Amino acid sequence: MSTPATRVLVLNGPNLGRLGSREPDVYGSTSYAGLVERCTALGAELGLSVEVRETNSEAEMVGWLHEAADAKTPVVINPGAFTHYSYAIRDAAAQRTAPLVEVHISNPYTRETFRHTSVIAAVASGTIAGFGLGSYELALRALAEQLTGR
Repeated sequence: MSTPATRVLVLNGPNLGRLGSREPDVYGSTSYAGLVERCTALGAELGLSVEVRETNSEAEMVGWLHEAADAKTPVVINPGAFTHYSYAIRDAAAQRTAPLVEVHISNPYTRETFRHTSVIAAVASGTIAGFGLGSYELALRALAEQLTGR
């Protein structure tokens, strides 16, 4: 009898649904569907049941973080622009009851000054940035290691 896969939410904030067409020099040419495929495939390899979501709504993101906290579900989150100013998302993330990894496709510290501040980082288990869509893969691997105690 096999062990059921651990559920993981991969939550994406504003404009991430436009991957592939939005500033490909910064975010790459892979579409959002390609990101979903990469995350779910790697998740399956790691024994994780990955559900990828995207929203342009701060309220919806807060609701998803509450859902994750209530169910003790690990989270990978790319808050997008919410990273820099959303105290509502920060406070929801602070309620986490399982690991939460903040990810960014680009390296915010090599970009505009306003991107250098994350209000989420202080309440996250860790932050991975600057590795393109590989940031998500690194985050999923880190979660899998944390969850198995390796």
